[in-house]
Amino acid sequence: MIQVGVIGGAGYTAGELIRILVFHSKAALNFVYSTSNAGNLICDVHQDLLGTTDLKFTDTINPKVEVLFLCLSHGNSKLFLENHSFSSKTKIIDLSNDFRLKKDAFFQENEFVYGLPEFQKEKIKTAQFIANPGCFATALQLAVLPLAAANLLTNDVHVNAVTGATGAGTSLSKTTHFSWRDNNFSYYKPFTHQHLGEVNQMVNRLQNSFDSDIHFMPNRGNFSRGIFATAYTKFEGSLDEAHAIYNNYYEEAKFTFLSNNEIHLKQVVNTNMCMVHLHKHGNKLLITSIIDNLLKGASGQAIQNMNLMFGYAEDEGLQLKANFF
Repeated sequence: MIQVGVIGGAGYTAGELIRILVFHSKAALNFVYSTSNAGNLICDVHQDLLGTTDLKFTDTINPKVEVLFLCLSHGNSKLFLENHSFSSKTKIIDLSNDFRLKKDAFFQENEFVYGLPEFQKEKIKTAQFIANPGCFATALQLAVLPLAAANLLTNDVHVNAVTGATGAGTSLSKTTHFSWRDNNFSYYKPFTHQHLGEVNQMVNRLQNSFDSDIHFMPNRGNFSRGIFATAYTKFEGSLDEAHAIYNNYYEEAKFTFLSNNEIHLKQVVNTNMCMVHLHKHGNKLLITSIIDNLLKGASGQAIQNMNLMFGYAEDEGLQLKANFF
């Protein structure tokens, strides 16, 4: 079994990662690093893990682990790697945005490969360093990349997406308190969200002729987890032609599926799945995509990448089921 280290173990994404790894048949948790919780039982922080692991947080690392997950806040992954050394054979999967963009993708002499399996599965298989995509970026890319791959993004793309409260992490702010979030709805970072950089980068890699804009309006929902995204753009083909494009693009995707029926968030929460639905209105194509922001948008996708890197079945440890009711 491969030995796994987790850095930054107290947050939501680390909690999901640990839950998956505890039951992963090919991996074993070697250490979970958290300076603020060193010596405490992991199940005292991630309380649903009571009875499944007696591992404690630590403030020391094992530099010889075979794979390392970085679950640090944005800007801190690079700093951590600058101050800690690991084996030349250690594979690293970073869940922050530190290495996602081309201009940031190199750390010393090492290149971080962008870890969206639906975009470049074969490259992920041979990579040593992975930049795990952002949650909004995953939902948006899985909505529009099939059109880009077919060179059919010829106009502006308009996107509206809603994320659950866990998307903000565990740190408190005035917009994460229950009394503010409950029965409430708001937008934030209109047209400037940091995940747009990833989306534009990948769209342009598939369709370098794309010279229009992607207008993104992110919203806060009053639910805990999940992302519901709608995107629309001009499309002169028929709905059947659009279905053929998407089915062809996702033919070998393990977790992304095109639905003939309208989709809703409960279908994917607590799973690593993405569901996509298409609707044609006049000369516009409406694409709806849904994911769990903590799984397909973060930790589940990170495990998916780990499985690919080590030659395991892509869905190893990820046979997760939606809680429909």
